[in-house]
Amino acid sequence: MNLIKKVYQKNEEVIRYLIVGVCTTIISLLVKYLLLFTILNPKEALELQIAVVTSWIISVLFAYITNKIFVFKSKENKIIKEIFLFFSSRIVTLLMESFIMWFFVTLLKLNSNIFIIIWSLFAQLIVIVGNYILSKFFVFTRKK
Repeated sequence: MNLIKKVYQKNEEVIRYLIVGVCTTIISLLVKYLLLFTILNPKEALELQIAVVTSWIISVLFAYITNKIFVFKSKENKIIKEIFLFFSSRIVTLLMESFIMWFFVTLLKLNSNIFIIIWSLFAQLIVIVGNYILSKFFVFTRKK
């Protein structure tokens, strides 16, 4: 039990980020799949991107609140600046995700339901790593 406690204490921020990241990913994927498998057609490039952007907006709102409070425990008084930096950094990873989905689903036409799930999961892995790096070093930086 002490070993688990030591590992947690040593990696607390990363573990909290992974927990929040999994929750954010679940929200993102649920919204995206709900849209793509009900009212939007993933074979239409514009509709595919509408699903990606909509899921992004909802998941980024969730991610900002949870990262601020639980992961990085930000005490930043300039909330507007912090929100701007957070959303700006997330736009970078949104573009990465959009490109991945466009490349594999639209350009290569790997657009069956199973491929949509595979490419969404692949994109999410890239996005999670990118988001952590951007949040840690550009958004929720601690003042020394």
